[in-house]
Amino acid sequence: MTETVADMGSLNNTITKVTSPREQERAAIRELVIAARARGEDLTGPGGLLKLLTKTVLETALEEELSEHLGYDKHAVEGRNRGNSRNGKRSKTVVTDAVGPVEIEVPRDRDGTFAPVIVGKRQRRLGDVDTVVLSLYAKGLTTGEISAHFAEVYGASVAKDTVSRITDAVVEDMQAWCSRPLQPVYAAIFIDAIFVKVRDGQVGNRPFYAAIGVDLRGQRDVLGLWAGHGSGESAKFWLAVLTELKNRGVVDVFFIVCDGLKGLPDSANAVFPLATVQSCVIHLIRGTFRYASKRYWEALAKDLRPIYTAATAQDAWAAFEQLEETWGQRYPAIPKLWRAAWETFTPFLAYDVEIRRVLSSTNAIESLNARYRRAVTAKGHFPTEQAALKTLYLVTRSLDPKGTGQARWITRWKPALNAFAITYADRMPAAENL
Repeated sequence: MTETVADMGSLNNTITKVTSPREQERAAIRELVIAARARGEDLTGPGGLLKLLTKTVLETALEEELSEHLGYDKHAVEGRNRGNSRNGKRSKTVVTDAVGPVEIEVPRDRDGTFAPVIVGKRQRRLGDVDTVVLSLYAKGLTTGEISAHFAEVYGASVAKDTVSRITDAVVEDMQAWCSRPLQPVYAAIFIDAIFVKVRDGQVGNRPFYAAIGVDLRGQRDVLGLWAGHGSGESAKFWLAVLTELKNRGVVDVFFIVCDGLKGLPDSANAVFPLATVQSCVIHLIRGTFRYASKRYWEALAKDLRPIYTAATAQDAWAAFEQLEETWGQRYPAIPKLWRAAWETFTPFLAYDVEIRRVLSSTNAIESLNARYRRAVTAKGHFPTEQAALKTLYLVTRSLDPKGTGQARWITRWKPALNAFAITYADRMPAAENL
C-alpha cells in the first residue's frame, strides 16, 4: 500500500512513500540529493551535502544522548525543576574519514555530568582515523608524510605531534604482546635478524631479532621482536632470546631453523637440549651464487640440487664432492662455505620428505623480513631503538588481516605435522593439550 505526499520544497513533484522504514530513509536521502543538484550544490567537498548530513547526524545523535542522560526531551514539561538541565552548546571540530573536518555543536548540561558516546569528551577524530595512521606508519611513512597525506586526501589537518601520539599509544600494547605466554611445544621455530639504521650518537646498523613459531596445530605466530646490540648478529644474544621464550612457557622445540650463524647451535641446545638446529638451505644456495659469476648460476643450481634433495647424508656428501671437483678450483670459497655449514645442513636429510619440505629454508621468516625491510627502507633511519621496534610491531600487527595466509600455511603443514606425530611420538603432548 502506498500514498502520495506533496513535496513541500522547491521541487513541485511527488514522491512515493513506502511503508518500509529503510525505504523511507532512502527516499528522503534521494530527495535531498535531487534538491542539492537542482540548486547547483556539491555533494562532496567542504560545503557539500555529505558534510552537512554528517554534521546533522552527529548533532542529532548528541541531542538524543543528552535527552537520555537527563531523562526528558528538549522543551519537555517534565524537565522543569528537576535539577540538572540543558546548558547551551559549544563548538567543536572533529576529523572524519569520509568528509574530513566537520564543525559540530555539542550540547552541555548544567551539572557537567553528560559524557557523550558518539563524540566523546576531548575526542577529535572519528571513525578509523587512528587505524589509518597506524597502517600508514607501518608501511613506512614518516609522521610528516602522514600529516601531509591527511591534508591532501581528506582536507584535514592532523599535526605531526598528533600522529606521534597515536603511534606512541601502541607501545603499551607492544610490550604486552612481547611478554605474552606462549605454547609449551612448537614443531619449529624459525629465527633470523634484520639490520635497521638507528641514530645512537651517529646513525649505524643495528640488528633486530625476530622469531616465528609453528605450533602442533600448524598455526604460525610471530613470537617476539628484540633490539640487539652492536653492529652484527650474535649467537650470545640469541641465547638470551631463546631463554626468554623458555621463560614465557616454551618447554620443547623439535626444530630451530636458522641461517647458519657461528655458535648458534650451541646457544640453541643450551636452552632446548632436544632441539635439532637446521641451517637454511636457501641461505647456502644464495651464498654459493654470491661467490660465482652470474653466467654460471644455472649450471651451479643444477649441480647443487642433488645435494639438498639427496636421500641420505651419505648421498648428499657424494654429490657435494662432485660439486667440489667441478667448481672448487674456479671458486674455492664455495666448497669452503658448504663444509663449514655441513653439520647443521644435514639433519633434515634424516627425516620424511614432508618434514624436509617445510624445514629446508627460512622462507617463512624471510617473507616477514621482506615486509620489515620495506617499512624501514621507506623511513631511512630511526631516532631511537623504540621507534624502530614500534614500526616493526605495527608491520607484524598488519600481517594477514583476513587470515587467508594462515589458512594456506596450516594446509601446507598438515602432512608434516602427521610425520612429526610419528617421529616425535614420545615428545608429543596429549591430544587434549594441543
